[in-house]
Amino acid sequence: MKDLTYLTADTADSAVELFAATPGAQFLGGGTNLIDHLKLGVATPDALVDISRIPLDRVEEYQDAIGSGLRIGSNVRNSDLAAHPVVRASFPAVSRALLAGASGQIRNQATTGGNLLQRTRCVYFQDVTTPCNKREPGTGCSALEGYGRHNAVLGASDACVATHPSDLAVALAALDASVVVLGPEGERRIALDDLHRLPDDDPSIDTILEPGELITSVELPRTAVAAQSTYRKVRDRASFAFALVSVAAALQVEGGRVSDVRIAWGGVAHKPWRARRAEDWLRGRAITEQTIRAAVAEELTAARTNAQSVYKVPMLTNTTTLALLRLAEEVAQ
Repeated sequence: MKDLTYLTADTADSAVELFAATPGAQFLGGGTNLIDHLKLGVATPDALVDISRIPLDRVEEYQDAIGSGLRIGSNVRNSDLAAHPVVRASFPAVSRALLAGASGQIRNQATTGGNLLQRTRCVYFQDVTTPCNKREPGTGCSALEGYGRHNAVLGASDACVATHPSDLAVALAALDASVVVLGPEGERRIALDDLHRLPDDDPSIDTILEPGELITSVELPRTAVAAQSTYRKVRDRASFAFALVSVAAALQVEGGRVSDVRIAWGGVAHKPWRARRAEDWLRGRAITEQTIRAAVAEELTAARTNAQSVYKVPMLTNTTTLALLRLAEEVAQ
């Protein structure tokens, strides 16, 4: 068994200081992902900085020069966020995404910040006996020629075809959320869509966070389109299964034509995939099955599939079509 130094932090500032002063440290929040990786030998830190006691567990409304919204502390539990009345009323895609994730017991433990920083569930990443560029750069990608049913079909590279597992991150990407992070150089804000990175030639780096930066909150802007949003997830079983594909969508229709639309996909890329080409295609058009399918096809022109993952293209097309048509029905009522 590997020896570990265990440290606790009472404030975000002290957590950042402890991390900077402790070589080989990692932050520990709810632990629903990291503890699994410690058991598997995927993660081998020399120290853990426990941030679960930091009072970042509130959901608060904010107002600034740009607008209003919700500020969600990084230690807010998934179950609490899903049940929050303002989230359910004004950001239904977020609530639905959270309820589609994991199980009730895990949602009671998992945190907002930790959910965004989940690592891939690729079977080769979690098996330390196999080559994996994400786990051990330079060793190769076993999924390229191996079991590829869950492989990414967008934004992948020859170095990695793993997908990002978070449901919440997909909904937040669609609704233009930002994350607030604190690090040795101070505080900064990052658009959720920019937080995660594509694999390129170094898939071991999941995000653009600098070493020692801690997510302290997520800011979710209040918009009219966010209130008309949804999340749909296709998976192998009804509970505790990661997405084969998922869709977060928000829609506004004026005069029978799309005035605003937001689409993000899960289960198809190394990060939540914001389908901006599809959004651009739909704006100004009537929302019909034909226009939605054409918009999805426009976004998927760059898709790369193999014999095992090719099913994701029609599945994603059908799921996106269903999500937007159901939203259109709701908007019309």
